[in-house]
Amino acid sequence: MPIQIDSEIGRLRTVVVHQPGREIDRMPPSMMQNLLFDDILHGARAREEHRRFQQLLRLVGAEVLEVQDLLEEVLADPGRRAAVLEGLARDLHLPAALAERLGELEAEPLAAALVEGVEQPDPVITGSLESLFVLPPVPNYFFQRDPVMAVGGRLIRGAMATPARLREPLLSGAVFELHPRFASEGGVFWFREFSDDFRRPVSFARMRPRIEGGDLLVLSPKLLAIGYSERTEKTTIERIAETLKREGSAVERIVVIAVPPERSYMHLDTVFTQISEDECLCYSPMMLAGGPEEADVYEVDLTGAEVVWRSETDLLSVLSRHGLDLTPIPCGGRHPIEQQREQWTDGANAFAVAPGVILLYDRNERTAEELARHGYDVVRDDELLLGRRELDLRPGRKSAILLSASELSRARGGPRCMTMPIVRDPRP
Repeated sequence: MPIQIDSEIGRLRTVVVHQPGREIDRMPPSMMQNLLFDDILHGARAREEHRRFQQLLRLVGAEVLEVQDLLEEVLADPGRRAAVLEGLARDLHLPAALAERLGELEAEPLAAALVEGVEQPDPVITGSLESLFVLPPVPNYFFQRDPVMAVGGRLIRGAMATPARLREPLLSGAVFELHPRFASEGGVFWFREFSDDFRRPVSFARMRPRIEGGDLLVLSPKLLAIGYSERTEKTTIERIAETLKREGSAVERIVVIAVPPERSYMHLDTVFTQISEDECLCYSPMMLAGGPEEADVYEVDLTGAEVVWRSETDLLSVLSRHGLDLTPIPCGGRHPIEQQREQWTDGANAFAVAPGVILLYDRNERTAEELARHGYDVVRDDELLLGRRELDLRPGRKSAILLSASELSRARGGPRCMTMPIVRDPRP
């Protein structure tokens, strides 16, 4: 099946997700900061909320793929299974005893172990993951946006910023590289650099690669936006630009936004998402010209003999110059306190299933009110799931679907974070 993503808003056809499993149940309070959480989650409730989320994606006609099921299918083939385990052992320097133990498992328990982790026989809380786990869990894996990202017909494999997420792109990368469904004659990756070395670099000339999918938005076949952030570093963006140019991708320009390296702004999509042909949701103090937290913006030109970077005035101006005129809709509405509060709770992290049809957490009430002022029909998820309302997907109709997700939202990632689209319709 071809991968095809040329926009953020084309009608969604196929999407990869992961329902949070035992990996989030295995996170004790002492480990939550190491595993990038601000609190421990109630697993049963988070899973129920995620099932509702998946139902809504299917309701709009999308095929929903579970990445752990795809991984299990890869591991069921002896040759592919060997390639996955050999790659993990090599890239993560797994102890021989652990590699042997994993190699003895059948496909289903092996896929589960690679995501949920393997506990120590006698776990002891000492402040280190090693005291609890032979193989740590990856509780962030339900944020499927970050490990791989589709650009046109191929993928960029993530290179995660923290040790807690290091295994995720290796697992997702193995799925897309080895599953027969995604076989591609020219290869499936544009870019796949990896390093598990978190020591201080000897030189800034060659930093450890860092790129996560929440920092990359496909705005058109020719235009990307990438956040230079806490999780994605500038030299990796430079290498991606060079690779896209060298490999003959359709991308001609990349707009780079310097997102402050703060926990609240961990990715570009926490402060900016496109939601329709001519609208975006954004954290206006940072994304709008003259805002008190205005971000620096650069344009990267891939069309000449050399890749050229130049400074720009503001994000919306440079997008407009390239034919994308977006009306900004402020997350949190128009009051600075509400804007900060709802940016923290992913009010700007909307996921479009069609132009102007978006999913958003229901706790972002001021954002929903602002969307209504811009002509969006605000619909609660249970109204659709219980058949009280029908979703109008005809062109020109705009809807904001509010997700009942009090538990999922505590994990600090929104609807866009939880989805990795791999097929969208071309933009009209």
